[in-house]
Amino acid sequence: MPSDSLTQVLRHKIIPVVAIQDAADALSLADALIQGGLPCAEITFRTAAAPEAIKAIAQRDDMLVGAGTVLSVDQVKQAMDAGATFIVSPGFNPKVVAYCVENHIAITPGVSNPTDIEMGLEFGLEVLKFFPAEAFGGLKTLKAMSAPYTMMQFIPTGGIGPENVLQYLKHPKVPACGGSWMVKSDLIAEGQFERITELTREAVTIAAQV
Repeated sequence: MPSDSLTQVLRHKIIPVVAIQDAADALSLADALIQGGLPCAEITFRTAAAPEAIKAIAQRDDMLVGAGTVLSVDQVKQAMDAGATFIVSPGFNPKVVAYCVENHIAITPGVSNPTDIEMGLEFGLEVLKFFPAEAFGGLKTLKAMSAPYTMMQFIPTGGIGPENVLQYLKHPKVPACGGSWMVKSDLIAEGQFERITELTREAVTIAAQV
């Protein structure tokens, strides 16, 4: 079974993937997501503000926060010190995965082919990130690639939006999708938190159809 923190995140079906430029916006973003009905976020290490943003959100008790675009063991440590409850990486770095597994840290590494999936099996993982989903052929590829791996679940991320997220979520091996359409960096930077709430609410409504 996935870890408790990952199980809680997957229950929401959509994981907002956030690249935040200013950690001062973190709490307003959290408020917007919660008001939209989606109390979780993956804060990516694509910006220098990520650790402080994670720390600010992690101090709340009404929001699940994890770290994305984690590329090294040092970044895992940095994310966990900031209060992240799960780790997501774009690819399959065996050192990162091994460290997380050994330290009982929820890790969802990115995969794009059967070899990656079998590496996940070797580490005892049950949930992997299919990335970049649309660029690698989308749902058609995921169905074909995942067919032999009946025990594995996938979180498609990359090119996911309101126009295709429901198709992914209807696939039995997809408990959740990652997406940034409701939390785009420019919306955050411009303080358009009401718009973020609106888009989040729409995403939740779509996911509820599954």
